[in-house]
Amino acid sequence: MNLKRMGNQTVVFSNPPVILSSYSVVGPMEGQGPLGKSFSKVWKDNINGNSSWEVAETKMMEEALEGAVKQSQINKDEIDYLLAGDLLNQLISSNFAARTMGIPFIGLYGACSTMALSMSVGSMLIDGGFARKALVGVSSHHDTAERQYRLPTEQGGQRAMSAQWTVTGAGSLVLGQSGEGPRITASTIGRIVDFGETDANNMGAAMAPAVADTILNHLQDMNRTPEDYDLIISGDLGSVGLNLAQEVLKKSGLHFKNFSDCGVLIYDKSQDVHAGASGCGCSAVVFAGHILKKIKSGQYKRVLLVGSGALHSPTSSLQGESIPGIGHAVVIEA
Repeated sequence: MNLKRMGNQTVVFSNPPVILSSYSVVGPMEGQGPLGKSFSKVWKDNINGNSSWEVAETKMMEEALEGAVKQSQINKDEIDYLLAGDLLNQLISSNFAARTMGIPFIGLYGACSTMALSMSVGSMLIDGGFARKALVGVSSHHDTAERQYRLPTEQGGQRAMSAQWTVTGAGSLVLGQSGEGPRITASTIGRIVDFGETDANNMGAAMAPAVADTILNHLQDMNRTPEDYDLIISGDLGSVGLNLAQEVLKKSGLHFKNFSDCGVLIYDKSQDVHAGASGCGCSAVVFAGHILKKIKSGQYKRVLLVGSGALHSPTSSLQGESIPGIGHAVVIEA
């Protein structure tokens, strides 16, 4: 085992895994947004000729996984594990995509934190000597999420101004022991933070305390300041959650000039998404496209990606349960 624990929550990798390749697939709305040119592929519509939205999400995940493998120029049988997750019950998008990939599969659920969680677990497997290469994939789909978590899209229900728009997208990475590319140098696994928020239309408020907690613990564990990072980015609090997280951190004595959010970046205000984007595909495609390109170009030398998850279900919300929040962080360095 090569893991080195810093403090209570952070692990620094002795042999930091390399991001060998990436691939992102998005729907038309995401392609029309300000980051549209950074994605590998943009679908013409959200169903793309498939029989249902759920089948479309599975196909989108498959395209992202296959695209990342092809970009890495390695054979699929060289990959030891596939780590994947999505928002649907029993991880059906990931399970069905894994069925076609034929790679030993680990399903992960962290809601919108799943990309950071998958990168963390994949890095631990590689640095710990349990894998040489790992394939990471995460997806979400606006219409499948609406059907499961909220109201039928055909109903045209009024959305609250604090609500976020679930991204239709899938992002994938190939991680390896060695090679050329940015490295994942550390991981901070978050803990559940629940301040009693019950409004499923205000998930940013539910997740913000957990993200702030993870950032605070990460900086303390690593003995670093916000200025040690070119970018600290959550995924995805949206505009409401980002403002709340900044307030919490400010009260803790931290001031950020480099703190942003994937859910704020992916859409333009003119797209009428209210508080921004959500869905675990959001941070997956923003990182696999926009952020990774800036790291590779040298614009960013060190990035802290903090995946944020609202760990509720339709049943728990109907029963009046509060929404537990989680934040998982990974450090990516050029």
